[in-house]
Amino acid sequence: MPVGVGDQVTATLTVTPHEADTLAALAVTAPDGTITTPVPTSSDGGATWTAPVLYTLAGVWRLTWTVTGTGASVEHQLVSVAPTPGAGPAGRVYATTTQLAEYLGAAPPLDSGRLLLEASRLLDRDFLKAAVYDVDTAGLPTDPEVQAAFAEAVCAQVAFWGEVGEETDVSGPLQGVSIGSVQLQYGAGDNRSGPAYYAPRLLRALQALPASKFQLVAWAAY
Repeated sequence: MPVGVGDQVTATLTVTPHEADTLAALAVTAPDGTITTPVPTSSDGGATWTAPVLYTLAGVWRLTWTVTGTGASVEHQLVSVAPTPGAGPAGRVYATTTQLAEYLGAAPPLDSGRLLLEASRLLDRDFLKAAVYDVDTAGLPTDPEVQAAFAEAVCAQVAFWGEVGEETDVSGPLQGVSIGSVQLQYGAGDNRSGPAYYAPRLLRALQALPASKFQLVAWAAY
């Protein structure tokens, strides 16, 4: 069962062999290095030891059991703790999980929030640096047509990742794509092979925008 921030879980250790002199101690190391020592108990003569552990941070926790007496040993357990849903890294996101579900026509992935953020960062980095369009104080487009196009673009990218696998740092040989009067030549001369780096529908969503609402004034290869 997945463990998330705020969960209190009973940590369990089985000791073999064991006798009446068997004792167990537990040290819990949080991702930030903080160490706590919940007190283990046993109700079966030392064969099984349990202790409550409250997970307060996302990340990898280390549980170190030290057994003395019969069955003396040291055992380490690693526990991966997920963040609170919706508490991922902040950033400008161009579509909601509802819009993604509607785009997919199906239930979206459980990590849709992160995927939409990554797709939005890709759009910002690789397509919008030299773009001109109306924005609000948060940098989000104000025109409904542009909003819809950006939402479609990031949803298309998430769907594309679902088909070909997610790239964590997408940059690649985009060549010969036009948006308005601007010809995008990204990574020209790059000889890497493999699948396309961008969802075709992402490009079409931007290409469909009228020049009066969305323009690329320049393009630089990064």
